[in-house]
Amino acid sequence: MMHEGSIEDAAFVMALRGRGVRDTDTLRAMERVPRERFAPARHRDLARRDLALPLACGQTMTAPTTVAAMLKALALRPGARILEIGTGSGYVTALLLRLGAAHVHSVERYATLADEARDNLVPEDRPLAEITVGDGLHPATLRGAEPFDRILLNGTVSAIPDHLGDLLGPGGRLVAPVGRPEAAGLVTWTRGQDGTLDARPGAAVRLAPLTPGRARVL
Repeated sequence: MMHEGSIEDAAFVMALRGRGVRDTDTLRAMERVPRERFAPARHRDLARRDLALPLACGQTMTAPTTVAAMLKALALRPGARILEIGTGSGYVTALLLRLGAAHVHSVERYATLADEARDNLVPEDRPLAEITVGDGLHPATLRGAEPFDRILLNGTVSAIPDHLGDLLGPGGRLVAPVGRPEAAGLVTWTRGQDGTLDARPGAAVRLAPLTPGRARVL
């Protein structure tokens, strides 16, 4: 059943606006997707605060303002096919669907998190979200995949892997935090209709690194 907005949801959105989040579509999606449903039980009382929260397997649920900055940079269009690297709790997956994604293929390094993320999604979202276990930073993991309209990395990398750029379709956009976890900057790659890639730096963010691991061909 789709979540209906509440006074608490509205207050959460107003707090995000107060912290500089202005994109209306992103704010509306964050109002409709309750963050506490995706937060670990012991930290649910902190879910409506602008904090990163610890997840299983040593991973982290990204702070809401950082998520909002990434979603704004992604400039998602309704009907888009999305590749998400780093599923975590599934919170961003749900937001992508609320923003109009037709399908989200999300790759998670840890099976425990992937299982929990599937459970966290509402039933009507599960057919639209393919959550698989693998190393999205390894070229073999997504070999043979069709190009995506948007690609989002939910974690910091030292450089954007070339194979992810190759999976970006014409007019597509890839957003990733690049640099050190404590001082990364959002970088947006855009593929032109002629096939060229243009990289543009964006806002500074603090985000945990993506964890590489053994590849699993999907």
